[in-house]
Amino acid sequence: MKPVDLTTQLGGITLRNPVITSSGTYGFGEEYLAYCPLEALGGITLKGITPLPRLGNPVPRLAETPAGLLNAVGLENPGLEEFLKSYLPKLNKVPTAVIANISGFSLDDYACMARALKKGSGITALEVNISCPNVKHGGMHFGTDPRSAQEVIAAVRAETDLPIIAKLSPNVTDIVEMARAVQRGGADVLSLINTLLGMTIDLNSQRPVLANTFGGLSGPAVRPVAVRMVWQVAEAVDLPIIGMGGITSWQDAVEFLLAGATAVSIGTGNFYNPQAPLDVVEGIRNYCEQRGYSSVQELVGLAHRG
Repeated sequence: MKPVDLTTQLGGITLRNPVITSSGTYGFGEEYLAYCPLEALGGITLKGITPLPRLGNPVPRLAETPAGLLNAVGLENPGLEEFLKSYLPKLNKVPTAVIANISGFSLDDYACMARALKKGSGITALEVNISCPNVKHGGMHFGTDPRSAQEVIAAVRAETDLPIIAKLSPNVTDIVEMARAVQRGGADVLSLINTLLGMTIDLNSQRPVLANTFGGLSGPAVRPVAVRMVWQVAEAVDLPIIGMGGITSWQDAVEFLLAGATAVSIGTGNFYNPQAPLDVVEGIRNYCEQRGYSSVQELVGLAHRG
């Protein structure tokens, strides 16, 4: 029997398999080298970068909830200049696709980031984060207004020749409308979903647990919402989708593929099982073998076809 072909085509990007890591959960890749060889993954998505360094939100920033995690880190990062100087040279040697996640607070911010990261920089694609719920300006505004979302993606498109991945927020009334807006702006790939906005209150202090009050909910609790949104967008928009939201096992990943995702991304699952991406790759391969599929791409959207 021929081995299953896990090769995945994603908006002009060729991945060795459909498993990627999510921004904000995998640092700049080197943090996980002791647990997961990067060459075994389809790609990694770097910690989000902004034009200027950010200290992030005050602590506490994290709170566990049943079947999930609330985070309000607030885009803490070293800034574009330090990233280009200290991190990018190392990333040129990473043996897998490297996706840079860029965030900003104005159209000029996004354009500036895109200008600095073009083909030949060592970056494979740009994931444009217009959906961070943990900052007070930008972020959610861009990700919940279709016109603003389209403008951000168009601003990035005008400044880069790299494939653009638009990361969408679930905190909207109509996810399909948002997907169509970023497609008009020039996105090549859609990434969904980012975290759901949530909060938790400490019964002893009778105050919100997070210093930011609200945070982004991730983990298994959000997976049914994410699968639903991937399904809806796959039916309406002709762009490849990176499905994410609560994937902790190969079964979760296959569910996203069947719903219409071309690739999957693992985030919170990395925190309690640093080898989760490896387990998911192997599980997808075994599932395909057992079902008689020669390529993982045969699974994509299969549930829509009955």
